[in-house]
Amino acid sequence: MVKPKAVVFDLGKVLLHFDFAIAASNLAARCNRSARDLQELLDQSPLLHRYETGLITTERFFAECQRLSGFRGDLTEFGAIFADIFTPIDPIIHLHSDLRSRGVPTYIFSNTNPLAVGHIRRRFEFFEHFDGYIFSFEHGAMKPEPRLCEAVEHLSGCRGDGLLYIDDRSENVAAGRLRGWQTILHMRPPETIEAVRKTGLLA
Repeated sequence: MVKPKAVVFDLGKVLLHFDFAIAASNLAARCNRSARDLQELLDQSPLLHRYETGLITTERFFAECQRLSGFRGDLTEFGAIFADIFTPIDPIIHLHSDLRSRGVPTYIFSNTNPLAVGHIRRRFEFFEHFDGYIFSFEHGAMKPEPRLCEAVEHLSGCRGDGLLYIDDRSENVAAGRLRGWQTILHMRPPETIEAVRKTGLLA
């Protein structure tokens, strides 16, 4: 096995757990729709997909959510509730810290949106300690589209087995594997950490 030159982390469900039910429940008190309806509006919906591919702005996303939900408040209030859905996955955050202490370049590779990224930057200190970030909304594409993988290679300066990629979704892992990347399908932190150890990066 070739020792990777850089490690690429997915964000959601790898470094941070997220649950749109939290946002839906908290928004419901300020809307004309039930929490269940609001979760359908927000969680992996066509509207969210448009936002996370950069097809609509934050202002347009908010206006559509407000129109469909009857939300009684401004964008600042909505954004604070919408994005406050994350909790840290501490073992993987510690893994990242261990890699950084060994001088291993690391990158975030995520399907996400500006409201979420802004919230995470403010809330979670570890997020600042990566060499680069590849966000779907900045590239007009979502994982597992090949052009996002190309963006990772361009930013990192690494290709093929020089990259180790950790993601919780099998289709994303498969896209990396097709490019020759070393990959780990994340399910539980202990198994992921052991898989990273086997690459020689933690030796």
